[in-house]
Amino acid sequence: MSIPSARSTPSAPGATAGASAPGTVRARPLAPGVGRTLLVTVALLALAAVVARVVSGSGTVLVQALVTGLLTGGIYSLIAMGLTLVYGVLHVINFANGAMVALSLFLTYWVVTTFGVHPYLALVVTVPVMGLLGALVQGALLNPVMRAPLAIQLLITIGIALAIENVLLLVFGPNPLSVQLPGNRAVPVLGATVELSRVVAFAGALVLVAALWVLLRRTAVGTAIRAVAAQPEGARLVGIDTKRIYVLTFALGAAAAGAAGTLVAPFSTIQPTAGAVFNLTAFVVVVLGGMGNVPGALVGGLVVGLTEQLGGLILPGQSPLLAVFLVFLIVLFAKPTGVFGRAS
Repeated sequence: MSIPSARSTPSAPGATAGASAPGTVRARPLAPGVGRTLLVTVALLALAAVVARVVSGSGTVLVQALVTGLLTGGIYSLIAMGLTLVYGVLHVINFANGAMVALSLFLTYWVVTTFGVHPYLALVVTVPVMGLLGALVQGALLNPVMRAPLAIQLLITIGIALAIENVLLLVFGPNPLSVQLPGNRAVPVLGATVELSRVVAFAGALVLVAALWVLLRRTAVGTAIRAVAAQPEGARLVGIDTKRIYVLTFALGAAAAGAAGTLVAPFSTIQPTAGAVFNLTAFVVVVLGGMGNVPGALVGGLVVGLTEQLGGLILPGQSPLLAVFLVFLIVLFAKPTGVFGRAS
């Protein structure tokens, strides 16, 4: 589902909810050229796979890279989901998204070490706690400045990120920590061997992305969120409390970051500065998929994951992120709105 830009203007106030009748959501067509862009993307990935096969000299290595890339990409999508949701509705770039994922990592570590529960049971704590934090941040800090210049909002989210990072450093120290997943082992997937924790994280990411899509497309709350994203003034005129929707949206974005942190905890290094890495990856995913676009974040994450792994085979000895940023720059020049993006 593409969340309309907060700056787009519908033809009539009644169209803001994107529904022809109460409770009925009208299907939104894809942006022009999306099908062609997807085909080009798949073709380029296929070409990269062929080159990687030639360079590596091993079909087994290629299959391993493809499977690992898909699993990693699904996780990247979940990390970017909160960022793209907040931008699509509030038109605010949340620089604190990565720090929230890092905070969730530490919450997961604290729950596991304090209560001795299974790491994934920490979702019961991290998701609502991060959602509440997001609601407090939006309600207390961002809502009062939603009409202020964009720079003010950006500075607030940067300040929140710095505050979270330094509090984590003060409480837990600078030494890396880790969470062990009981029964974690290597499992065969499509001819490759991957850790069970990565498979579970990928499956969890897909479930949460699907749940978010259903919420936005099939519920009254989702219709209100899309109405506010399309035209805040029109939504206000038809009785929607836009400030409450802003709070709810930011809470959903923070909850998604909380879920992502818990799902990746078993195979991630837990440290206060982890948020910077998560932020960098999330921004690349969001731009590739189209700012404010939920399905685009999923596609962007898969593209980044595959590019990272194939780039590691094609350019051995170099950082896998080199290929990711090359693709990122090409997309910015060729289609700045992203694969699913729409022109303003």
